[in-house]
Amino acid sequence: MKFDAILIEPRRAAMVAAGHWRNKTADDYFDAALAAGPGDLALSSLSVATGERRDLTWAELDLLADRVAVGLRKLGVGRGDVVTCQLPNSWQFVVTYLGCSRLGAVFNPVMHIFREHELSFMLRHGESKVFVVPKLFRGFDHEAMAEGMRPDLPDLRHIIVAGGAGPNGFDTALLNPAFDAERATITRDSRLGPDDVCQLIYTSGTTGEPKGVMHTANTMYSNLAPFAERLGLSGRDVVLMFSPMAHQTGFMYGLLLPLMLRARFIVMDNWDKAQAARVIETDRVSFTMASTPFLMDLSTAVEEGGTDPSSLRVFLCAGTAIPGPVVERAQRILGAKVISAWGMTENGAVTLVLPTDPDERSVNSDGVPLPGIELQIRGKDGQPLPAGEEGELYVRGCSNFGGYLKRPHLNNVDDDGWFDTGDIARMDAAGYIRICGRSKDIIIRGAENIPVIEVESILFKHPAVQAVAIVGYPDERLGERACAFVVPKPGQALTFAAMQDFLRSHHLAIQYWPERLEIRETLPATASGKIQKFALRKMLRDEAGL
Repeated sequence: MKFDAILIEPRRAAMVAAGHWRNKTADDYFDAALAAGPGDLALSSLSVATGERRDLTWAELDLLADRVAVGLRKLGVGRGDVVTCQLPNSWQFVVTYLGCSRLGAVFNPVMHIFREHELSFMLRHGESKVFVVPKLFRGFDHEAMAEGMRPDLPDLRHIIVAGGAGPNGFDTALLNPAFDAERATITRDSRLGPDDVCQLIYTSGTTGEPKGVMHTANTMYSNLAPFAERLGLSGRDVVLMFSPMAHQTGFMYGLLLPLMLRARFIVMDNWDKAQAARVIETDRVSFTMASTPFLMDLSTAVEEGGTDPSSLRVFLCAGTAIPGPVVERAQRILGAKVISAWGMTENGAVTLVLPTDPDERSVNSDGVPLPGIELQIRGKDGQPLPAGEEGELYVRGCSNFGGYLKRPHLNNVDDDGWFDTGDIARMDAAGYIRICGRSKDIIIRGAENIPVIEVESILFKHPAVQAVAIVGYPDERLGERACAFVVPKPGQALTFAAMQDFLRSHHLAIQYWPERLEIRETLPATASGKIQKFALRKMLRDEAGL
């Protein structure tokens, strides 16, 4: 696979000279952790449904990662090939990534909620050679889905199934103890360099199809180093991650961050607030990161269950604004510092509130940029705006991505290196920003981006639909939910259940389905016929009394 990460080379010399790009990879950090304490506990993997737990030392992770690397090589995977992984948070996810890294393969994590509609595009666009899936997760048969997609994926050579039997089972294909005899053949020569694309991760955009974000070790670790420094994180911390590691939040801050810190990390394959509260108590968790609904749930679990959360120093919230009462309640029940942040798949966490800031900062702002990152708020004329005025948010700096795979025309980076985030924000005199809205047509539901155009395009195919517009409306727990406004064709009707059945038949991830349906005779539109979504949003807000 040839990766067109054209945004790396123009800034490489400046980033290295400034000390932001330290030319270290995940392999380098893992080697250091292994050398410092091979018998130290590194990873704990928890299955919520079964209650199973597996603890692995750095030496045990090292062995399993080598086996995966040998196994992938036997499957024909080489340097620069893409391996797609749909596993939930688990030790299998971690060792698959580590094996890919040692082999020089590019890791492509995809959300377990994705179905044929999303995955067929991603695997074909990314030319994935191997697709790693769970046999069953949350009652869904991922193996059957993957096998059904195979005829439409010409580059896909192997489907590997965690929990599956036969030669394609994860344990047989990737963890065969017989592979240990070939561990010495997995050498440093096969590893990717710090400026090579090592991660391909898809994000929803306004083009109607996902975009493949390309990252290198330098772009990601140039974010993680100042992130850890700002929060005072070190190898003494215990990191808990229940946000999916197929999201950049889970991947960077639940996997790459503890590797860099040489810190112990714990992953949960599903969200269970009571179990999370117990793990924080028993394992003395000190840091976690998730969206606002998780913070609300965890506070409730501790209050109801009486567990001890005193080890938790920092709960970093990103994805949606944090209501003041939520922060106050969390501070009172958990005792942890609640830190608000803002970022994107394309550049990781960009802004964070300082731990020394008053709690109100996490309610009223999304923080100040990390070192190595610059922000601009621009007006419609493209010129920077003064403090306090809302405008388009631009980002420039060390952690910006390498570009969108095979779509350089969508990179949204100008000649001076400024990336157009598509968000509307304002900045105060002290440099703190507040995200005010989005110029791009995306709804964020519980930190999950809903690709509006993609969902609308499916609903337009329904024989009863003449016009459709999907907009977000406020939700106390998830930040936003999606509402579909539909104008039926003359003599036709559409029910909520019929809409759901239609989306199900198109194999769209259930998290993308609108949770509300409004039938209208007409939709507000401009003279040119463009639907005025702001008017629809206002309608929903007015109905809710907001």
